[in-house]
Amino acid sequence: MEGETVRNQTNRSTNCRRQPALVETSLMEYPAVEKPDVHSEPFLRRLMRGQLRLSIACAAAFLVALLGLPLANYFLPELMARRIFGFTLSWFLLGILFFPYVWAIAWIFVRRSIALEEHETKAISGGTSSASPN
Repeated sequence: MEGETVRNQTNRSTNCRRQPALVETSLMEYPAVEKPDVHSEPFLRRLMRGQLRLSIACAAAFLVALLGLPLANYFLPELMARRIFGFTLSWFLLGILFFPYVWAIAWIFVRRSIALEEHETKAISGGTSSASPN
């Protein structure tokens, strides 16, 4: 027990010695704050997170159409059998309205993605908050 006490006291005395500092700074000096960079990790993480949310929203809109049409055919056969402009509603939605719907999703995705990137770039260059551009 006495040997342990002596060992602890000697360790304590060696640990209490002040190690020489590699860079001498006073307590009042603060390190220079780096200007945010477009290629920095926080910027890219925020941008990728925003793009992920946008991608999930666009994918959900696409899945609504992709899965909604077969479900509507299954659960509402009399509605989907109605004729519109010479086509059944099912074929009208699938053959005519599906492609403009997908184009609209793609157009919204591109516009929002560019707006998101511009907003994040302005936030970095202007030093403003990185709130969503919504």
